[in-house]
Amino acid sequence: MSEPLNLQADCCRQRQQRLVDVMKERSIDQVVVVSHDNVQWLTGFRPHRLMSAVALLDSEGKCVLVAPNAEPEDVAADEILTFEAQWCATLRQEQLQSAAEQLSRTDINVSGRTGFEASNSSDHVLSLFGDDRVDVDAEIWKLRRRKLDDELAMIRLSIACTHAMYINAREIIEPGISELEVFNQLHAAAVDVAGEPLTAIGNDYQCNSPGGPPRDRRAQAGELFILDLGPAVRGYYADNCRSFAVDRKPTDLQLETWQSIVDVLSMVEATVRPGVSCRDLYQQAKDTLDQVRPDAFFHHLGHGFGIFPHEAPHLNPNWDDKFEEGDVFTAEPGLYFDGLNAGIRLEQNYRVTADGVERLTSFPLEL
Repeated sequence: MSEPLNLQADCCRQRQQRLVDVMKERSIDQVVVVSHDNVQWLTGFRPHRLMSAVALLDSEGKCVLVAPNAEPEDVAADEILTFEAQWCATLRQEQLQSAAEQLSRTDINVSGRTGFEASNSSDHVLSLFGDDRVDVDAEIWKLRRRKLDDELAMIRLSIACTHAMYINAREIIEPGISELEVFNQLHAAAVDVAGEPLTAIGNDYQCNSPGGPPRDRRAQAGELFILDLGPAVRGYYADNCRSFAVDRKPTDLQLETWQSIVDVLSMVEATVRPGVSCRDLYQQAKDTLDQVRPDAFFHHLGHGFGIFPHEAPHLNPNWDDKFEEGDVFTAEPGLYFDGLNAGIRLEQNYRVTADGVERLTSFPLEL
């Protein structure tokens, strides 16, 4: 990758305008965010994971960014203030307090009704505003469902990392290899594609197990290796899964089970379009998989993802979401029982279009 990908200022301005529209509907005068995810989503600036930042957007569309140490380039902000996040290279613990002090110096009007992230509130920042405050977490999560072109580009890069990781996995997985060695080599393959350190690397790197972090354990013939890979580049995630027969000789039971899971993915691709119930889709998948082995499918069917690994829509009976155009989501049916040694999960990534889905993942599903 010759040039690092970033969110684009024009797309950030579109996201800001969509939030302004919500603010006007709810009579909110300004929204202030401090979470890394929402600062990046609004302005295109993602602070270092150990540093703080604040973004404020008013109902007229003016955006103020308070950034650590120096003014970032190519961000969607009308005014940029800075604060010292480090003194002599030592990270300060009172960064948000310092950022709030800078925000108080702006000429933006901070009176009236203020929207804030209840899940990431800071007294240092909120003390600048009056008592008329409203939680806008739910509204921002909803707005984040529709991924614009710059976000899709970031997600596609993270998915390209998973593709390289699976190519490597196909080459190295064999009886005797340790889970830690697989993890290390796959991590290196992803970094080569990203061209920089990753924000995240995913959770599931276990053999003969439904999932979990890598262990100092060696794979054995007859077992299945589940790799649920979730690398993130500059904050934007991929999330897709493949299962590998360690000795390249899947049993008849493993192949039959694999086919039933592939059939569910085919059903998802044929069914999903804007307006379809995620809960109904989950139930349809569970009914199908329960015919193979009752209750051997025990987790969600999938979820949205983007700048956070689990976003809406939720393909889960505990939510009643409906698919919307612009959603980016996973479908990850799986079956787990002793005869499989120990389970198979397959996961594809999709974008919801006006009349169906676009599959974003292309690595083969074969065991």
